[in-house]
Amino acid sequence: MNDWPEGWSGDNRGDRYGRGSASARPESARVMRQVRRGAAPPPGQSAPPYGGVPQQPSYVDGQGHGGQDGYDSGYNTGQVYGSPGGPGPGPGRPAPDWRRRIKWTAITLATVVVVTTVGTYFWADSKLNREVDLSKVIERPGAGEGTNYLIVGSDSREGMTSEQKKDLHTGSAEGKRTDSMMILHTGDNGSTLISLPRDSDVEIPSFVGSESGKKYEGTGRRVKLNAAYAEDGPELLVRTVEHNTGLRLDHYVEIGFAGFANIVDSVGGVEMDIPQDIKDPKSGADLKKGKQTLNGEDALAFVRTRYALAGSDLDRTKNQQKFLSALANQVATPSTVLNPFKLYPTMGSGLDSLVVDKDMGLFDLASMFWAMKSVSGGDGTSMNMPVSGSVGGNLRWDDAKVKQLVEQLKNDEKVTVSGN
Repeated sequence: MNDWPEGWSGDNRGDRYGRGSASARPESARVMRQVRRGAAPPPGQSAPPYGGVPQQPSYVDGQGHGGQDGYDSGYNTGQVYGSPGGPGPGPGRPAPDWRRRIKWTAITLATVVVVTTVGTYFWADSKLNREVDLSKVIERPGAGEGTNYLIVGSDSREGMTSEQKKDLHTGSAEGKRTDSMMILHTGDNGSTLISLPRDSDVEIPSFVGSESGKKYEGTGRRVKLNAAYAEDGPELLVRTVEHNTGLRLDHYVEIGFAGFANIVDSVGGVEMDIPQDIKDPKSGADLKKGKQTLNGEDALAFVRTRYALAGSDLDRTKNQQKFLSALANQVATPSTVLNPFKLYPTMGSGLDSLVVDKDMGLFDLASMFWAMKSVSGGDGTSMNMPVSGSVGGNLRWDDAKVKQLVEQLKNDEKVTVSGN
C-alpha cells in the first residue's frame, strides 16, 4: 500500500529538493513564501538566486567575513547581541555624588547627636532631687565673686536593706546626720576645697524652722557643727555655716551612704594611694598601704574612718578630699563620658542619690564636678578650715585666718591661707 500522497510516490517524486531527496538543488522559492525578501522581480527578469533571500556571509576565512557589505555577525567574537554600530558597553550608571552623600550623612549624625543630647539633659534634669529651699535661710551675707557650694555627706540609710547596712557597716540609726561637710569655691583663680570638721565649735544663730516656719531666736548656744543639721536639716546647716564664716553659700549638694557607694561601683571603682594600713571595725575599713582600686564598700569605709587615724577627724577630712577629687576625676574621664554603658548608670545612680537646692541646675552640678577634678589635678587648693585649738572636745577655728580666708574667697583671689 502506498502511503505517499498522490503524485508523491517514491518513484515519481521528481527531482525535488528536500523531503528525503538526494538532489542538491534547492527547493523553489515558490514554496517558501515565508522567507521571501524584497519585491518581486520585474517581468522578463529572472528571480535572484536563492529565491530572493540575501546571501549570508561566507565563513571560508574563518572570520565570518566575505559578504559584500562587510557584515559581521559577531558569532566568532562573542558579540552576539552587539549594537549595530559595533561592540561596546551601553550607557553606564552615573557616578555617585559623594559630596551630596557626605552632606546628608553629616546632617543625619548632627541631628542624632542633638536629639540624644537634649533627651539626656531632660532625663538627667528630671532625676535631680531639689528638696532644699535656701529662700528659708534668713540674714544671709552679701554675695561675692565666684560660686560657693556646700557639699555634705550624710549618714542617711534611707532605702537601704538590712543586708546593705551590714555590708557597708552603717548601723541602723534612725534619721540622718552629717558625716562630712565641705565648702567648694570656684572662680577665675582656681578652685578651693575646704573641709569643715564635724566637731567644729560653732554658734547656732536665730533661724526659721524649715518645716514649721517659726522663727527661733539665737541664744549664743554653741554646739558641734553637725548638730545643726541634726536639729533642723540642710537649711539650718547653711544658716549656721554662713553665720560663723560670713561667706554666702550659693548651692547645696548632699549624698547619702548608699548613693556614694553606688556611684563608685558604677564607674568601676576609684584608684587610690592609701598612705598607711587602715583597720577600723567601726567603719569596716581593712585596707593595706599602697595603690589600689576601691569599690563602693571599701570607698565608704575609707572616707568614714577616723578612729584608726592619728589626727582623727582632721585626717579623715583630708582623706575625704582626696577621694572625692579622685572620684570626680574618674567620672570625667573619656572612658566614662564617651561610654554610654558606663555614663548613664553613673549619672542615674548619682542623680538619684543627690539632694540639692531648688535653684541647682545640671550646669551648676557639672561645674562643681569639674572644679573638684581640677583640685585633684593640681590646679586648685584643698585644705581644712584653720583650727587654733579645742574647747570642751570641740575644735575651735582660728578666727583671724578664717576671716582672711573668707575675704579671699569673696573677692575670688588666690588663697594664701593654710589650713590644718
